[in-house]
Amino acid sequence: MVSQTPAAPEVAAVTAERIVQETKDIPSAPRVLPRLKDLLNDGNSSVCDVVAMIRIEPSIAARVLQVSNSAYYSKGSARCTSVAEGIGRVGFDQVYAMVMHAVTSQVLLRPLATYQLEPDDLWKRSVTCGMAAELLADQCGQDRETAYTLGLLHGIGMIAIDSWALVNNPSLVMTPKGFPKEYTQSERALLGFTHADVGGILLKRWDFPADVVSAIRYQYSPPAAGTGASLATLIYASKWLCDAAWPTEGTVVPPPDELWLKRIKLDLKRLEKVAEDLKSREEELKQLLQIEG
Repeated sequence: MVSQTPAAPEVAAVTAERIVQETKDIPSAPRVLPRLKDLLNDGNSSVCDVVAMIRIEPSIAARVLQVSNSAYYSKGSARCTSVAEGIGRVGFDQVYAMVMHAVTSQVLLRPLATYQLEPDDLWKRSVTCGMAAELLADQCGQDRETAYTLGLLHGIGMIAIDSWALVNNPSLVMTPKGFPKEYTQSERALLGFTHADVGGILLKRWDFPADVVSAIRYQYSPPAAGTGASLATLIYASKWLCDAAWPTEGTVVPPPDELWLKRIKLDLKRLEKVAEDLKSREEELKQLLQIEG
């Protein structure tokens, strides 16, 4: 008897825009929030302490930047992509309210079932990608804070898709293919779009600058990002660095597209040097969060 491959679950017509519209909460990594709450409650905490903690928590960083770029807080000023500037605009009280909302959310401790990821998996990936982007920014003349924000939020669309699937299609499962395609083949086959598309729409709705929105949306095809092509290439290179620094057992990470790297004046040799620096930054992260192992 010939075995048959199980058919993929049917997905009713859905668009990236609909997923964004129906996303109510962007879950946060549970281990960061209590420490951030303590900092905000401590009258002796400095802005630098709070910034350091928020910069490693994607959903709170996104909310701070979203609110700080609102008409009420921006007051006609240029849009900011720096967490430090965002906190300066909204103040500790507003940041505290954002943290409290996230702490009480019931989705904080759940895994991303659609992507077969444990609660901390995407968070760790986001933070390391942010650190990689920050290191690369020094190499190619990009703004460090903007680069870090891009790395931190590059996978925000996955959280929105998973939140939508939890309600509308719990059996939906995406399969990763490794760098550079990652989950995009499954996403296109099952949804017709990718988490990068969803992430771009989210950031546009949150009033991020056009080049940042474009960089997130076209992170898998940087030349198509227009004015955001250099930043999109930065995300692409950052993800390669993360995979090269911490490869999955039994997998081989293919080399990055050197033609794309030339756009930001990088080559493979320089990337490998940055990978060494990135590994050293891992210890900083462990010390900050008191992570063992």
